[in-house]
This record gives sequence, structure tokens and C-alpha cells, in this order.
Amino acid sequence: MFEKPPYEITDKMVNLIADVSGLLPTIAPNVIMRLRKDRNIRSVHSSLAIENNTLSLDQVSDVINGRRVAGSPSEILEVKNAYTAYSQIENFKPYAISDFLRAHKLIMQELAEGAGKFRTQGVGIYDRDKLVHAGPRAEFVHGHIENLFGWARESNVHPLIKSSVVHYEIEFIHPFMDGNGRMGRLWQTVILSKWDSLFLALPIETVIFERQRDYYKALSLSDKAGNSTAFIEFMLMAIADTIALQDKHQVEHQV
Repeated sequence: MFEKPPYEITDKMVNLIADVSGLLPTIAPNVIMRLRKDRNIRSVHSSLAIENNTLSLDQVSDVINGRRVAGSPSEILEVKNAYTAYSQIENFKPYAISDFLRAHKLIMQELAEGAGKFRTQGVGIYDRDKLVHAGPRAEFVHGHIENLFGWARESNVHPLIKSSVVHYEIEFIHPFMDGNGRMGRLWQTVILSKWDSLFLALPIETVIFERQRDYYKALSLSDKAGNSTAFIEFMLMAIADTIALQDKHQVEHQV
């Protein structure tokens, strides 16, 4: 029996789930694979930009398409690694710890020590010199992730809520020394894509990047409340708006 992470289902969540469910069928399934590369490029750019990667969307596209880019080697490697991981989304089992670690290794290889391994020391998130979040002790990380994935695997809660809870808990547990934000965002898409393959064509990270301040505010509010309710509501809104924008794009371009 796995422990349920703390959160509450609110009327706002129920309404947003209805909105998302109503919007999903409007995206033509036959365009998923055609849109997927563009989606991955946008997702990689946005997820890395949240982590202060300075490459533009055009530069990220050039890196992925094998063109030479004037940029720092580490930022270029971040792009290549992240794109490799996003291209493997269909192959990841969402509740397999081994796949979770494999994805982290793809994202962080040659960028950080311990790529593909849980951290073995304490970690904290700082705003200037102020500690705003301290991750659980390193010896408890594996157990926390094991419980989280076990709960998610067995839970019947709606995938939109479940994926948001997992995203938040990854950020809260902070299982790695680096790359936790990238992993949380990637893994939400992994979970959602198993529910509906249309999420392979939806760059949710782009809306998150555009609302980066609200993203961190939702994380902070959830930390202070001791549950992921505020973060779930934020993510459901971001997902709904991502789908609406994609639907509008299709209409405008008569896809």
C-alpha cells in the first residue's frame, strides 16, 4: 500500500478537466507525428529557458537540425541532451524508476556528475542567499520516488491530476543534484502521453515558460500549504491553454 501525496480536488480542477477533455478531440490525430518534432523543439527551448539557457528558439532549432550555432558548448549540449530525452518519450514507462533514471542520464550526461543516479547528499533551492526549499535527506530519496510511482501506478485519479501531482512531487523531493525541473516537466508529458497520444504534439512547457513567475509561485504556495493543490490548478490551466492555442493554430493554418 502506497501513501497518497497530499492534495485536494477542487471545483476549479473539475471544471478545468472538463475544459481539457472538451478540447482534446478537436486536434486532428493525423497531425500528431507531423507536429511532434516542432513540439519537441519548442518544449526543449522552453524547458531549458526556464533553467536560464540563453539560446533562442531559432538557435535551438538549428542545433537540433545539425546546423552550427554560436553559443556556449554547455548550452548546446543541454539542447542536444534534452531533445534526445524528449524523442524517447514513447519508450519511457512512466512508473518505472529505471526509466526515470535513464531519462535523467540522457538529459544530464556530460553536464553534471551523477547523471542517471539519485543524489547522495543534501540539496536546497535558494533565492539569492535565502533557502526557500530543502529537499528530503538523500537516504530517503529512493523511497520517496518509489512511493510516488507506486501510488501513481495504482491510483485511479484522473491522469491530468495524477501527472501534475507527480510533477510537483519530483520538484519537492528534488531527487537529483541537478536537472530536477527538466525531469518534472518531461515526466508529466510522459504520463499524459500514455493517456492520450495528442500530448506528444502539445508543448506545455512553452506556456509554463511564458508564465514562469506564476509557475514558481504555484510551487511556493504548494510548499507552504503542504500539498500540491495550487500547483495542480496552475498546471491544469496551462494544459487547457496549450490545447486551445494548438487548436487555434490548426484553424488558422487549416491543418
